Amino acid sequence: MPLVKISVRDSWTSERIKELNKVVHEGLVSALKIEDRDFFHRVYKFSKEDFVFPDFKSENFMIIELHLFPGRTDEQKEAVYREICQNVGKLGVAPADIFIQIIEQPDINWGIGGKARK
Repeated sequence: MPLVKISVRDSWTSERIKELNKVVHEGLVSALKIEDRDFFHRVYKFSKEDFVFPDFKSENFMIIELHLFPGRTDEQKEAVYREICQNVGKLGVAPADIFIQIIEQPDINWGIGGKARK
């Protein structure tokens, strides 16, 4: 059950964000073998002034944060980076403009339905 946070420039339209969510999720399903129904995404849109990144990145630059339960292998993590970049590339975004961070938290830090995941 990854929680996905995507940060992009405010030039991204709602329709394009819908496609972005779809292809990121497809990468998670393929690489991490999560259930298709585990779709928990948030997209944050920022103005040029509020989303600061290096000049050598394009206007398509994005940050994708994946909050995961612990236990994925290095191979699975590498696969998710690869799959997401390939999929987002179909939307015309260069891999160099995709920054992905995986954040693993202990099970006790996940409260689901009023209970800690243990």
